[in-house]
Amino acid sequence: MSTIYNQILKAKTENKKLLAVLLDPDKIDLNNIQQLIEKINQSPATHIFVGGSLVENNILDELVLEIKKNCDLPIVLFPGNPSQISNKADAILFLSLISGRNSDYLIEHQVNAVPILNKTSLEIISTGYILIESGAETAVERVSKTKPLNRNNPEYILQTAQAGEMLGKKLIYLEAGSGAKVSVSKEIIALVSKNITIPLIVGGGITNFKDIEKTHKAGADLVVIGTAFENNLNFFNK
Repeated sequence: MSTIYNQILKAKTENKKLLAVLLDPDKIDLNNIQQLIEKINQSPATHIFVGGSLVENNILDELVLEIKKNCDLPIVLFPGNPSQISNKADAILFLSLISGRNSDYLIEHQVNAVPILNKTSLEIISTGYILIESGAETAVERVSKTKPLNRNNPEYILQTAQAGEMLGKKLIYLEAGSGAKVSVSKEIIALVSKNITIPLIVGGGITNFKDIEKTHKAGADLVVIGTAFENNLNFFNK
């Protein structure tokens, strides 16, 4: 049986670029969910990520089920903590914030998630999550209480990504963060992409379709678009 991770690996091997729409439950109005799903179905998205830094409105299960009613794309959880786990989704990015030194986000939340995950059939995809400085304090920085890596030190960013791969992570995720003023530079993406063997995800600060294409071209295997789509459901029409 083909797993979501194997599908990502296959796409990387075949140089097929992937695109995920990130939905933050705190920013979703379930009364308008049908319009949202229609726009996603009309887009080139290959995956739906669901999650956020906080998630306080307790609609996660309902949101995932509503999406599944009218959309066949795989739904992957993108949790900020163990409270954001839903057994209704297909998979979970089991994130470790390897750019920070807050043990809660390196291992503690993961340990606390184990009893919850053991009761689900979610596909668990170990992911090295790297926050990169983006010109503004992002939600990830505030909530995790960690500093992003200096965007002017690409070699250290690369070392962090390579350490993640050596630790056995299946994916590396370069994140500028929600509300980022600037996205992860194409130079950093290219450097990391050329020097790791596992798939590379890039998100944060991407505001137009041309930038998605440039991010793919730089070496990202999967690009994540969140805020720009939230602010404009016609984002993919342009």
